Amino acid sequence: MLLPHAQTLAQARSYVAALADRALTLDASSAYERALLALDRVHGDECPALDTEDLTDDRDILLAVASNAIEELESYGIDPLSVELILAMLVDAHDLDIG
Repeated sequence: MLLPHAQTLAQARSYVAALADRALTLDASSAYERALLALDRVHGDECPALDTEDLTDDRDILLAVASNAIEELESYGIDPLSVELILAMLVDAHDLDIG
């Protein structure tokens, strides 16, 4: 994995983890965690660390950045179907989060 790919993956992982941490319900938090696990599964053992310290509390911004980073993973050779499935999981989690 090259550095730009690792940076994009780290951003995606961090923002999805932040969404899980800031979710309003346990169900939504669990759904975000499942999306994060799916993202990790696509990359095997090559998963950079999470950094959620200075991220915004605005869940809409977190969702937008996470979605963009996940979409960008296609340009690094990640299967487009896998990307779409992870994005669908993220949307489902967000729908649970907003009620």
